[in-house]
Amino acid sequence: MGNILVIDDEREVGTFFQHLLEGRGNKVKLGFSGEDFFQLIQQYKFDLAFIDVKLPDANGLNLLKQLKRSCPSCKAVVMTGYSTVKTAVEAIKHGANDYIEKPFDDIEQLERLIDELLSDGPLSSQDDMYKLAETLGFIVGTNKEMNDLLKLAYKIAKKNVNVLIEGETGTGKEVLAHFIHNASMRYDQPFIGVNCGAVSETLLESELFGHEKGAFTGAVKEKKGIFEIANRGTLFLDEIGEASLATQVKLLRVLETGEYIRVGGETIRKTNTRIIAASHVNLAKAVEEKTFREDLLYRLDVVKLTIPPLRERLEDLPILIDYFLKKLNTPLSFSEDCISRMKQYHWPGNVRELYNVVKRAVTLAEGETEVITVDYLPEKLKVPLHLEQVSNNKRSTKDEVEDLEAYLQKWMNGVLALWKNSDRLDLEQVISSVKELETKIGRSFVMKMLKETLGNRKEAADRLNISVRTLRYLLKEKGADPKA
Repeated sequence: MGNILVIDDEREVGTFFQHLLEGRGNKVKLGFSGEDFFQLIQQYKFDLAFIDVKLPDANGLNLLKQLKRSCPSCKAVVMTGYSTVKTAVEAIKHGANDYIEKPFDDIEQLERLIDELLSDGPLSSQDDMYKLAETLGFIVGTNKEMNDLLKLAYKIAKKNVNVLIEGETGTGKEVLAHFIHNASMRYDQPFIGVNCGAVSETLLESELFGHEKGAFTGAVKEKKGIFEIANRGTLFLDEIGEASLATQVKLLRVLETGEYIRVGGETIRKTNTRIIAASHVNLAKAVEEKTFREDLLYRLDVVKLTIPPLRERLEDLPILIDYFLKKLNTPLSFSEDCISRMKQYHWPGNVRELYNVVKRAVTLAEGETEVITVDYLPEKLKVPLHLEQVSNNKRSTKDEVEDLEAYLQKWMNGVLALWKNSDRLDLEQVISSVKELETKIGRSFVMKMLKETLGNRKEAADRLNISVRTLRYLLKEKGADPKA
């Protein structure tokens, strides 16, 4: 039993919940607007609240935030239509326990959700979440961003929505995709992955959709495609940004209609496959560069999960090392000095690179020592504090400052000349030059601060009052997106 609040402007929805919840012994208060919501939370205490994301006089997200301030212990579920699923995902980030889509087709699933939220279920559910992640090798550690990422992935796993995973090479995108599949209702169905950048355009089309006998040279018999094999399961499209525009068009059709045709075939086939796509490049930027279709990105990016690079979660490095040592079944350990030195490295290859370093060190150290020291690390990790990088930063920063002064003078002279020109001018070009100026100044300040902090990116970002991701973006590093 519990005290439950339902806020929805559709009275039939309120009536449905009142009948369902009171029939299970709960006390229910109904509200049909934002005004009703504020009156009810002032008068009563609630254990659970169902809030529609779209109300005539209020935004459901704002009501959720107010609920969490007024009654932090009250659990919340947002109600949404398919077109507002992205808003519902935002609600989860702001503290909602779950979201449900209208109309409510699966009443039994809704009842299970209510029972779980009104009991101690979420605690055991959270234990299951971490156990599953560890079993699959997705180690989240203590980093807040990683823990928030895992919780969101676990909540949306059971929803029948497409997921886009972004992150640098080696951060664990495929492992996260496995986690989502195994936490979903499709866990007992096939999980099949394909790297879109590892096969040619013709072969990729055949791999995805299958082909008929004689469709092309070498097609000596018909072949089922992954969409056919993975029906009712999950298809992981790794490096989706590498797919050709022609393949993207066909993928879009499958996502919109669930229909496809084999290469060389004429029969329309149906599939019920969940798509999890991944990319190490920023697909929004790829859309701007006309290398990726905007309509396909819209279909894929229902829920976007961004895995932080290892250098932004270095507090988890000892935990990851311990996990890899257990995986390698060795009694060896790393010295504190060794771990300290590893924390100073930039880790461009992320968790995958860390595993290779640990494996190499164990191979070299076995039979010689019980504790792995700095001597067993690769040469690139032995140079403390990125001395080589800092040296490069010092040289480049001096050039950058001199270059900035010259650039500013030249830029100002150019704009003033345009201002004084009473004839025609291209305003779009002027605005574009302002954006270039902004980028130039941002990069110059970042380079200056990196020099002052001896290459310490986190400290430089703190001093500049920006995130490390924004710093990387200003340095034009691959995969960085300040809005991700």
